[in-house]
Amino acid sequence: MRKTLTALLIAAALPTLAFAGPGKGAGHPEDCPMGGKGYHQGHHGHYGHAAGHSLHGLDLTHEQRQTLREAQRTQMKEHHAIVQRYLNKLSAADQAAMEKDLQANRDAQQKTLRDTLTDEQRQRYDELQKQREARRAERAEFEAWKAERAQKAQ
Repeated sequence: MRKTLTALLIAAALPTLAFAGPGKGAGHPEDCPMGGKGYHQGHHGHYGHAAGHSLHGLDLTHEQRQTLREAQRTQMKEHHAIVQRYLNKLSAADQAAMEKDLQANRDAQQKTLRDTLTDEQRQRYDELQKQREARRAERAEFEAWKAERAQKAQ
């Protein structure tokens, strides 16, 4: 049980760590598979690029980039399903404890990130966070509308 919980904590923390990873900066090739854009300019999901940094310099075609993006989406959905399957096996107390630990981890990561940024970068980061929250709220509203519509259609 302890090994499963540890594995789940690590698996759940990976997207958080990847989110805080570097965007475009020194050493970031312009021929990046995602068009040389950093995380925030290109909106490439949790990992910043279609299939990681190992594809830099491969001069991928548009179709190859699309294929890799779709493969990443599929992998992320499968990852989520696997984590969810194991989470469902945990007791309610273990799930609550895990959520508390994950939140503490996210809070610590957020503090480290904010402490690393300059005042100007922190302001821009806050603006980006507000934009993300607005998109999430808009998406949640859309999903609720879609579910309501589907329910009425039945």
